[in-house]
Amino acid sequence: MKTSILFLAPVLAFAADQAPLERLFDAKLGATQRAGACFELRGAKDADTIAAMTRAIEDPDLLSCAVQNLRLAGAAAALKEALTSPHEQVRAAAARELGSFQDRDMLEPLSRAAQDENLLVATNALAGLSQYRDAAVIPYLAALASKGGMVGDMAIDRLADMDAAGALKVARELLNSPQVPDKLYAMRVIGAYGDRSDLPALRKIAASGQENLAQRNRGFGFMPPISLARAADTAIRAIEGR
Repeated sequence: MKTSILFLAPVLAFAADQAPLERLFDAKLGATQRAGACFELRGAKDADTIAAMTRAIEDPDLLSCAVQNLRLAGAAAALKEALTSPHEQVRAAAARELGSFQDRDMLEPLSRAAQDENLLVATNALAGLSQYRDAAVIPYLAALASKGGMVGDMAIDRLADMDAAGALKVARELLNSPQVPDKLYAMRVIGAYGDRSDLPALRKIAASGQENLAQRNRGFGFMPPISLARAADTAIRAIEGR
């Protein structure tokens, strides 16, 4: 043990003498030491630090710290560039942080990222878009919602918070989707914001008595059957109760 301590002492002393930017990429240092250097740089906005963080996000050991440093430094351009990274973890992390700027110029790249074939990237990009309070995001949410699927279903939830009429229009279209989750999300929105003109379509689903529609390939074992008929009944009662 004494020998090990004596061996490590020069390494630790050398690391202490280095500036954080030097320690960040020093291969002789462990992941914890390099991450510590990253945290020391938090709040720095100079060009050298931003360039270093842009490089650091490609390192799995530094990604979480570096991407937050870029956000805190206001480096939206660097985060936007990270959306083109070949690594899905980088694209996902950048998308979520980029949404915090609520910058209209980032709506288009975030919308593209929300259509990424990698679900981690797509859902994080949707989370980024969901941070916007500006009505300018509404058309992007509506376009994503109209596509259905997991990201689309998440998008219609957020759209309903910002534009109930727009969400209702999309929901009425999704009621014809072949995908069970799309129908369920659609009926939830219709139940909340629809009117009596929606009742015939809902009653048709309710009358079908569809009780055994467990969705395939949902990624979760032992999923219980999904009842479209019950969901339709719930929406009908909500509309008739208004």
